[in-house]
Amino acid sequence: MSETGVIELNNVTVGFNGTPVLNEIDFSLGVGEFCYVIGKTGAGKSSFLKLLYSDIKPDAGMIRVADYEVSTIKDKEVPYLRRRIGIVFQDFQLLPDRNVFENVAFALRVTGHKKKFIKNRVLEVLGLVGLSHKRKAMPGDLSGGEQQRVVIARALANEPRLLLADEPTGNLDPEASSSIMDLLKQINNRGMAVLMVTHDYDMVRRFPNRTVQIKDGKLHEITVL
Repeated sequence: MSETGVIELNNVTVGFNGTPVLNEIDFSLGVGEFCYVIGKTGAGKSSFLKLLYSDIKPDAGMIRVADYEVSTIKDKEVPYLRRRIGIVFQDFQLLPDRNVFENVAFALRVTGHKKKFIKNRVLEVLGLVGLSHKRKAMPGDLSGGEQQRVVIARALANEPRLLLADEPTGNLDPEASSSIMDLLKQINNRGMAVLMVTHDYDMVRRFPNRTVQIKDGKLHEITVL
């Protein structure tokens, strides 16, 4: 992969039951770039993301993400690919029986880091998302916006090259949504590439960045007015 790209798709097609969802699409995302992926429900946004972290395989075409040839990746290499990608989900997926510190630390423990490094790194990313003071709190005691900040901290723990955000503001009120967008922009300004799937056109207008739309199985660069 070139030094300027963290994602490259060339002529990628994927379908289900013989029906293409994405058809011969091309896309690239540069280091430090922020890009929205928009489209109607069922347009293929989730499939697009799943291709990037190898949850599904393309029927044709080439995919490279963070220097991995994802289109032909072996199963044993997938965990290493995913360590280079931070993923933020709409529904948080936090461990309800572990506090904030332990939720973030879990992402580091499974990759075999030492105890001292884990402590320092967890405190560092919690500081970045503004939740150092909540490190002992349980997920159920946090607001939706705070839970999403924990998810972002967890996604950043392994110092990925790319952050994928799947409707990160979908379950949040407008104030919390704006706060999360401000945080994602801060992270992007530090050099992290961010790819965000959303159906919130108002959010795209308020926080303008490069935008691509999935429509009729194709990917188009658009301007949201």
